[in-house]
Amino acid sequence: MSDQDEQSASSLRKELPDEVPPSPSPAGQAASGGAPEAGRPEPRAGLTGRQRLVKGLWPPRLTRPQLIVALLLFGLGFGLAVQVASNSEGDSALRGARQEDLVRILDELDDRTQRLEDEKQGLEKQRDELENSSDQAEEARKQTLEKERQLGVLAGTVAAQGPGITVTVEDAKSAVEANMLLDAIQELRAAGAEAIQVNGVRVVADTYLTDSDKSVSVDGNKINAPYRFKVIGKPQDLEPALNIPGGVVQTLEKEQATVTVERSSKIVVDALRAAKRPDYARSSSQ
Repeated sequence: MSDQDEQSASSLRKELPDEVPPSPSPAGQAASGGAPEAGRPEPRAGLTGRQRLVKGLWPPRLTRPQLIVALLLFGLGFGLAVQVASNSEGDSALRGARQEDLVRILDELDDRTQRLEDEKQGLEKQRDELENSSDQAEEARKQTLEKERQLGVLAGTVAAQGPGITVTVEDAKSAVEANMLLDAIQELRAAGAEAIQVNGVRVVADTYLTDSDKSVSVDGNKINAPYRFKVIGKPQDLEPALNIPGGVVQTLEKEQATVTVERSSKIVVDALRAAKRPDYARSSSQ
């Protein structure tokens, strides 16, 4: 090559820009292992792995089925929370009760369960007698008469006798009020008393007690201390019901009254109540 040709080539190189190295082709990237996998976005420059994870999770991208499931789970959780709260409120009364109150409640529940069990056995016995009797009409008549006598005892229209207790309340300072005697009657009924008489007045389902000039009136009949209860029932249940902690006996003794309870194998309740004809109710068999 001549000197003139070399000078021409040199001038052309000065006029042309510098050569840019070719960028690697996709095929070359794949061959060298530098290309990202299909479907995976290229990592952003300058972000750590934790930052990329946060950006991928927030903001959340919820689909419609996922939103419905989330709402259902929220409703279920809210319902469970309300149920737990209501159960806790129902149990709070028992949690705050005194030990003697809990003992009394348990005793009353046990006694009531036993009475219901006895009543169930009695009804099953009547059913068996009716089914096995050769003369079912006569057996039914006998059971009807027996039921009538039992209802008469409860209504106070017939006299009754049986085992029970006598409760005497001495009130020297006239501090005993009608509500205290009413509590005694309620405790006796809860313990299974079948017939009660107070100072010659028969106690029935609609009996009421009121205070009357430093004494007490039972169904409008004024009675004075000492107050004497004649109660027919199981003595082993009646006496403990009055003597439980915080019960009737302790309440009366706080008012400086004296309470005496005596068991007996025979108590006679002979005070009667006149049978009242209902004004509106009639037997459905008529």
